[in-house]
Amino acid sequence: MPAPRTIPFDYPVPSASPAPALPGDGLPWLDALRGEGRRLSAGGLPGTRTEAWKYTSLAPLTELEFSHPAATLTEAIPAELGPGAFDALEGPSLVFVNGRLSARHAQLDGLPAGLRVRGLAQGLADDPAGIEALIGGTEALNGDLMAAFNAAFGADGCIVETEPEAAGKEPVLLRFVAAPGSEPLAYHPRVIVRLGAGSSLTLIECHEGPAGAPTWSNPFVDIRVGEGATLSHVKLQVEGDGAYHTALTKAALAGEARYESHLLALGARLARHEIHVRLAGEGADCQLRGGYMARGSQHIDNTTVIDHAVPHCESREVYKGVLDDTARGVFQGKIIVRQDAQKTDGHQLNRTLLLSPKAEIDTKPELEIYADDVKCSHGATAGEPEADQLFYLRSRGLDLRTARKLIVQGFMGELLEEVGHEPTRAVLAERVAAWIDGGRS
Repeated sequence: MPAPRTIPFDYPVPSASPAPALPGDGLPWLDALRGEGRRLSAGGLPGTRTEAWKYTSLAPLTELEFSHPAATLTEAIPAELGPGAFDALEGPSLVFVNGRLSARHAQLDGLPAGLRVRGLAQGLADDPAGIEALIGGTEALNGDLMAAFNAAFGADGCIVETEPEAAGKEPVLLRFVAAPGSEPLAYHPRVIVRLGAGSSLTLIECHEGPAGAPTWSNPFVDIRVGEGATLSHVKLQVEGDGAYHTALTKAALAGEARYESHLLALGARLARHEIHVRLAGEGADCQLRGGYMARGSQHIDNTTVIDHAVPHCESREVYKGVLDDTARGVFQGKIIVRQDAQKTDGHQLNRTLLLSPKAEIDTKPELEIYADDVKCSHGATAGEPEADQLFYLRSRGLDLRTARKLIVQGFMGELLEEVGHEPTRAVLAERVAAWIDGGRS
């Protein structure tokens, strides 16, 4: 097998920089982090011989020559971006165009007490020492290649912080919009979330883009939930059919903290949503819920790792998908229970509806247990809509197409019911309904 190729990037490099410099260039700690990121990523992208990437090939990315997002580094951001999925929601919001924060589209008026939201690039200029404390050193990369690409080439992002006992009434919306030009475009936003003890927040992350445009979005979301705090994290991914999306989310939970992740992935030619959660304090609770719907030749990968590091923690994980045509889905879910993590309660489930004989799901649930007083389970099912359900609906006068649509809607609806914020849940339900109406089902 040939050696992995290095992806050609037209990004600024330490030795020469014909392209615009990245924010924070010259800060010793940030130069060291970017240098380590470039060193780790110099060999190219992970291949399918790497176990974690066994079912997802990034080879198509190597055929594209990506440029830096020059339009957002050197030119004005468009005044009009088109409608967004969550435009009707109230509350603070930030908009990123090609990975860079657009100040003209931000809505941060009237932030509730105890909530602070700011751009990463601006933070590097105003408070570099504070940003260094939030990001950490090169050890934070932990050899992760996608995090390395993000560190090496990331130009912007944001920081969301809550003070202890603060409670946000409305969600914070982070909207990422691809607005590519004539050349393939890559961007690597970084989002830092820090919740103080006893606080609560709903965070919405939305990735959108036009059809046909080749883009690579590689976001890294770094979350720490303080003692007794609660974060509800909703993500909608609806990028265009020429897009590649490789997202990494890492969350660390203190004692009695709760993290809820609600994912709905519908877009992109290839998308990978990777989540790592470490339950680091006793009584921590993690809930991962993911939905994926793909058709055509789309490929959607969901890879999760839940690490029970201490006793008396709970995790629940449910991923459900619908695949049509020749689409391919991947679910890799691992629960790790450390030796001292007694009284762990962890469960995971993956269910997939296959609407076409050519659709494919690769599912690999894993339990890695080193303690003996635990309750853990995993399960996976895949298949066509049940014949009994179809028969029942058709016996009530429905045609086959309508019956299959109702089954798909009910299948995904169970997942959306867990989203606590009603207006957000309604937006996700509309997207599911639009997907169903847009195909044969």
